Amino acid sequence: MTQGRGIRRSAALAVALGLGLSGSLVAGPAGAEEKEAPTVRWGSCPEDVAAEAAPVVLECGTVPVPKDYADPGGDRIELMISRLASTNPDKRRGTLMLNPGGPGGSGLSQPAFLANRGIPSEVLDTYDVIGMDTRGIGRSAPVACGFTPEGPYFANIPPYAVDDAAVTARAKVVKEVAEQCARRDKDGVLPHLTTANTARDLDRIRAALGERKTSFLGYSYGTALGAAYASMFPERSDRIVLDSNIGDTHLDRDGMRRYALGVEQTFPDFARWAAARHDSYGLGRTPAEVRRTYFTLAERLDEKPVDGFDGNVLRQLTFGYLFKEVQYAKLAQHWQALKSGDTASVRAADAGGEAADTPPSLDNQLSVFLAVSCNDIAWPTSVNTYRKGVAEDRARYPMFGAATANITPCAYWPYAPAEKPVAIDDEGPRNILLVQNLRDVPTPHVGGKLLRKKFADRSRLVSVDDSGHGVYVYGDNPCALNTTTRYLVDGKMPGKDTFCRTG
Repeated sequence: MTQGRGIRRSAALAVALGLGLSGSLVAGPAGAEEKEAPTVRWGSCPEDVAAEAAPVVLECGTVPVPKDYADPGGDRIELMISRLASTNPDKRRGTLMLNPGGPGGSGLSQPAFLANRGIPSEVLDTYDVIGMDTRGIGRSAPVACGFTPEGPYFANIPPYAVDDAAVTARAKVVKEVAEQCARRDKDGVLPHLTTANTARDLDRIRAALGERKTSFLGYSYGTALGAAYASMFPERSDRIVLDSNIGDTHLDRDGMRRYALGVEQTFPDFARWAAARHDSYGLGRTPAEVRRTYFTLAERLDEKPVDGFDGNVLRQLTFGYLFKEVQYAKLAQHWQALKSGDTASVRAADAGGEAADTPPSLDNQLSVFLAVSCNDIAWPTSVNTYRKGVAEDRARYPMFGAATANITPCAYWPYAPAEKPVAIDDEGPRNILLVQNLRDVPTPHVGGKLLRKKFADRSRLVSVDDSGHGVYVYGDNPCALNTTTRYLVDGKMPGKDTFCRTG
């Protein structure tokens, strides 16, 4: 493997976090479908899931759902779910379904992940915590377009377009990517990967578990799924927590362009961190100097890549490593090595970390992200639209705007959306708690504000003066932790929007 290929593996992992129906098909009331719901037969989880969950022991089972909800008597697909059951029957309220985000993130081990990270025991007493691979992912009718880190499509964030010509060149690549996905869709699952269908799947799982209602905790894209479920099935939604919101029930072009806003708002935290350690990394004595280093280094690598490591990969790595402060040291090591031209140090910084090897699931993750994003809503098809957007965002978000506004395979997606995106329902119960850091790369704070406005009095927003992607359990703010736990356990929704200060 060349050094450039190894770095592309790192970039791919750093940014891999995170689709027919008629418009008249609606959720409908509980009826015969409820009575005919299969009962989940619990057993051992697959070995890799069990190993990842350890020392927590999970149970796993499957639930059949229609591949196409417009043809409910047609082909079925099997969804695998997991359970961390409450051991306190006197306190058990029901089920808490989880989604880790993506779209494309496997969630089978997520109940154990949260337990191992210290989710309060009261939550584990209150709920059977349910993880899952949603349709298209992992062990639930997985799809794969055949992507590799060495190929032209190794990340769902488009490459930084240095000029108009770069957008035009990228258009040719993503057109082939869209056609490649269609060619490889042998089972016809790809066009049915949508947020609306996944929300319908959640309701099938709820019925299979024998629950009248279900609670839900979703992160990142999981907030779109939770918002869709609470809107399609308001009477069956119990306590809903949406953490790190993208701002709607789907990811569209505007949502992806907001990633660049998130970079601009979050980067100062890294710049202050690096400036305080100038003697160690030499990236600048002030945050302003660190920012200048970013632009200088990216432009230099654009002109003269180092062993295949160009300015785009630097920008992608920076985007991915800004997600959490714990990753700042690794990012600074990459910058330091590239600044000095020391490729041996680049290899050393890249070796042995989480991004050193590409997981087999990367193709699956990238493919599901594409399918859901492209199937949920129609994206612009004109290359000129993307050229204009790149020029606009290069000016307003100079660090990363020319990447997130660039053209994606959704411009050439072969499947037209089968239905409109799920509309937010603001007339259901007041049961939606929105949690959002002020500084977050893929889901900037504006996402929480947008969903708060759309859900109106059904929701309350908890804004946290912190940086990073993921708040509840993922972060360490005691105000956010306690506010969210009180709601999940006791149902105590804040009377008004809440601001949680640092610490």
